Amino acid sequence: MKAIGYVRVSTEEQAREGVSLDNQKNKIAAYCLLKDLELIDTIEDAGISAKNLKRPGVQKVITMAKKKQIEAVVVYKLDRIFRSTVDALETTQMFERRGVAFHSILETIDTKSPMGRFFFTILAGVSELERGVIAERTKAALAHKRAKNEWIGGDVPYGYDLITGGILVKNESEQKVLRFIRHLHRNGYSLRGICRELQKTGYQTKRGNLSWHPATIAGILHKN
Repeated sequence: MKAIGYVRVSTEEQAREGVSLDNQKNKIAAYCLLKDLELIDTIEDAGISAKNLKRPGVQKVITMAKKKQIEAVVVYKLDRIFRSTVDALETTQMFERRGVAFHSILETIDTKSPMGRFFFTILAGVSELERGVIAERTKAALAHKRAKNEWIGGDVPYGYDLITGGILVKNESEQKVLRFIRHLHRNGYSLRGICRELQKTGYQTKRGNLSWHPATIAGILHKN
């Protein structure tokens, strides 16, 4: 059986043990050798998240399956190729109609068998549920930190200083500028107009510059 491998990492995953492109490729090659599959190529999506199927690598795999150029698709782990249960089920059903088996090494899935298809359906749903729970917990944790005025990463917002313990405290001189910015915004000034007024008064940016930019003002208004 002619098989195609598919591997993916998103930017934040590239340094994570067990998820690297090379590790996935090695696992797929060993699996194909064990299963007597002829691995004709391994397609990759590097530095791309799996929020949908609009990835160059995935689209190439789908095209090859539709043209019946392959008989099997092999991935190291289910979430390397699918994040949505609907995407997973619809795509593997398309594979099945064209006689293409789907293999996921870590979950021991082979959709050529009825039992394999059954477990695939369950695992796809469980994986999506797990990601949803993690997202909810992350959102709740960030909200809790914000409520306690804790810094959650990124640039320290204008109007505040970061002190020991990761706590944000108000910077009174910058708070005065914030009030001025909000006043101008409420009175219909454009972002460029606000920049001009700030520069006239000599107010400084977070970095101590006298030159203000519309994008900076937009970010300040968004965060405050």
